[in-house]
Amino acid sequence: KTLFSACIQAFGWDLFLSAAATDVERFDAVLESFFRLSMANYEAWANTSAPVFISHDDIVWTSGPVFHPDWYRRFVFPRYTKLWRMLKEAGKTVLYCSDGNFTPFVDDIAQAGADGFIFEPATDLAVVAEKYGKSKVIIGNADTRMLTFGTKDDIRTEVERCMRIGRPCPGFFMAVGNHIPHNVPIENALYYLELVETLGKR
Repeated sequence: KTLFSACIQAFGWDLFLSAAATDVERFDAVLESFFRLSMANYEAWANTSAPVFISHDDIVWTSGPVFHPDWYRRFVFPRYTKLWRMLKEAGKTVLYCSDGNFTPFVDDIAQAGADGFIFEPATDLAVVAEKYGKSKVIIGNADTRMLTFGTKDDIRTEVERCMRIGRPCPGFFMAVGNHIPHNVPIENALYYLELVETLGKR
């Protein structure tokens, strides 16, 4: 759960938001405790043969940041740098994954050391592709709601949108944000995979 998600799981949203905002200095000690737990976990993974590590932390809502950006830049991203440095020194590729809209923090995450991004449609694929399409791994952005509730035309339009932006990027992987859940009609999932195979050819 890394830092932000660990707080959500430990305290719930209400207590987390109120405590972090009430006394940011004292809450830094809480974040440090979760950072140390994460460090132990990341260190163990650094000693494995796994070539790629997905660093997951849901730091935003669909509407964007929960706290002022300065809070993240002071308390969260510097800790990411330390966690990811250890993995990268071990030769791992680090992919950052978060739900919600982390478009405002794409540069911060890249500067912290992420080699790529995994995200849902709330994060702007065009922005990520323009800035990092030639240098980073980009995974995702298709809207799972199109597969769940949409028509075949809706699904095609969504895949075409992602492919139009992502296909020119050498590290782009087509994927559905939040993956393909069990309630997606099988015919829709199969149609989606067919489109990906056809439209994804470079």
